[in-house]
Amino acid sequence: MQIQIDESRCISAGSCVMAGPDVYDQRDEDGVVVVLDHDPQGVESRRQAREGAAVCPARVITIINDES
Repeated sequence: MQIQIDESRCISAGSCVMAGPDVYDQRDEDGVVVVLDHDPQGVESRRQAREGAAVCPARVITIINDES
């Protein structure tokens, strides 16, 4: 699994962080999403990564090679 973010489209809603606090965070200065783990390995981290992408209102999170 690989996580990619389009920072230029992020609206700083924080939905991804609420759904996936082990995988996502936000920059202090503008609230734009930051990926803490671009290749999560654990079952729970992978679940959080997928959930965070699913709830993003701007659809800026892309999950690649999700083989779980």
